[in-house]
Amino acid sequence: MEAIRVCDLHKSYGDVHVLRGIELEIPRAECVILLGANGCGKSTLIRCLNGLAQPDRGVVDIDGVDIAGIRGRHLRSVRRRIGVVFQHFNLVPNVSVFQNVLYGALGGQPGGLLRTLPAIAPAELRDRAMACLDRVGLADRAGQDCRQLSGGQQQRVAIARTLLQDPDVLLADEPVASLDPRAGRAVMELLLDIVRERGMTVLCSLHQLELASEYGDRVVGMKAGRIELDAPRANVSRDVMGGLYQGVVRVDDAPVAEGPLPVTRSA
Repeated sequence: MEAIRVCDLHKSYGDVHVLRGIELEIPRAECVILLGANGCGKSTLIRCLNGLAQPDRGVVDIDGVDIAGIRGRHLRSVRRRIGVVFQHFNLVPNVSVFQNVLYGALGGQPGGLLRTLPAIAPAELRDRAMACLDRVGLADRAGQDCRQLSGGQQQRVAIARTLLQDPDVLLADEPVASLDPRAGRAVMELLLDIVRERGMTVLCSLHQLELASEYGDRVVGMKAGRIELDAPRANVSRDVMGGLYQGVVRVDDAPVAEGPLPVTRSA
């Protein structure tokens, strides 16, 4: 069974039809790189996959559960199995690195926020948090405020926070877009090393074609709210990737076409 299955997914904001019949399947433990220009719908797709946005219609199946049709406690239970790494880190800058990692356990700890405070958190949870920091190479920075770290280090803290959550599915929304090329490459290598170790299923959106040509098992390309490319990474040339950024690429510039869009696929 696929870890992620999306069928006929549609989402609009006002008069803008952002997702226009998305069809996507991702098997367990596969890493998919999602490409497309700004405004093509990548972030909206990721928000629908993690339950932050409700689609207008369609199926969003995560490990056998259609999260498009559930709410409340049931949705929160499924979302605990979905880790998210954001472009802008989403850390609390004026608290410690260690505390930010402990926040990754919020969804799974009885007692809520209080149980993630270092002085109150169970010893087992504190040990796991330090192990996650050690895995991303920042155990020695545990006591520092996050605002004292570089951008690359902050994204490593965000990855450690997600590791503490221990998700089955990881969604990374342009995780290196705010970093310089060297730091971005280091973060991508770390992130993908970790997901391979843990057998996670990954959907990672990127802009950088040089990274997309090197990382992941498969490339899925979006253009104006639709999937236009879906193929193994080894079969996708840089020129084909570059075509996703040419012509009408934004959903607010493209009229809504009837019927499915032909998708470039290869075995």
